[in-house]
Amino acid sequence: MGNSSNQTSLGYGGDNFDISDKTMAPHRRITGQVLTILTMVFAASVVVPLIWVLVSVFQKGVGSLVFPDIFTELPPPPGLSDGGFGHAIIGTLMTLGVGTAISVPFGVIAAIYLAEFGRGTKLAYLVKFSCNVLTGVPAILCGLFAYSIVVQPLGSFSAFSGGVALAVLMLPIIIRSTEEALLLVPNELRLAATGLGATRFETVIQIVLPAALTSIVTGVVLSVARASGEAAPLLFTSFNNNFWAANVWEPVSTLPVLIYFFSIIPYKASQSLAWAAALVLLSIVLLFSIVSRYFSRKRIV
Repeated sequence: MGNSSNQTSLGYGGDNFDISDKTMAPHRRITGQVLTILTMVFAASVVVPLIWVLVSVFQKGVGSLVFPDIFTELPPPPGLSDGGFGHAIIGTLMTLGVGTAISVPFGVIAAIYLAEFGRGTKLAYLVKFSCNVLTGVPAILCGLFAYSIVVQPLGSFSAFSGGVALAVLMLPIIIRSTEEALLLVPNELRLAATGLGATRFETVIQIVLPAALTSIVTGVVLSVARASGEAAPLLFTSFNNNFWAANVWEPVSTLPVLIYFFSIIPYKASQSLAWAAALVLLSIVLLFSIVSRYFSRKRIV
């Protein structure tokens, strides 16, 4: 009894295990400290490059943004310093708008089938497998796909074809995020709606979708942020345009493509404009990320 406060033995099949044995405690403590340090190092390896990029782009691009005309004027001829990239902002919004309008309906409907109607079916497995493959497809291949099915038949580059290429990039993100959002909705809501006489379709449309709306919006915003910085697919689809364009069936300039072209021009004025456009594009991506974080904090139901 005198040692009962210091030792506790548990018997399992005739064997005694001394819980108060301290022989392994130093090794576990050292292992925990080493793993903690490694975790901090790996976390810093992700954060430090991001901060480096933000600071570099800000330092080199903020000087050109002090002039409001940069958002309302067309780019200057090579070698001149006056001008802007307002047309590229409009073109970026046009292509993103077309891509969102195409990908959101298809993505949400596919996710509803996966989560509510097609669980365990071979078609659902094929759709999930296709989403996983499409997630890892290089963006330039999406541009080639849109070029073959839109640009070649129409005979010209356009904002619409650029939106199709971006929609292919956005689609798997929307499908997977929407599916996860629908699966997080408690099943009791479905049972309650069915008990009140609602059909399965009415339950999904009137109960499940509104309950998961915030998470669905989060997935859509993340997909837009993912597509907004892509230049490779737009080179094959919307291409470029140094003039104002308000027609989705015409070539348009976008911020990623403008950054690409102006960064390789051997004139400091054009390169400064490219840095300013990079800062604007980075701000747009950060804004989308902040909005997605805001919606992700809202609870489902």
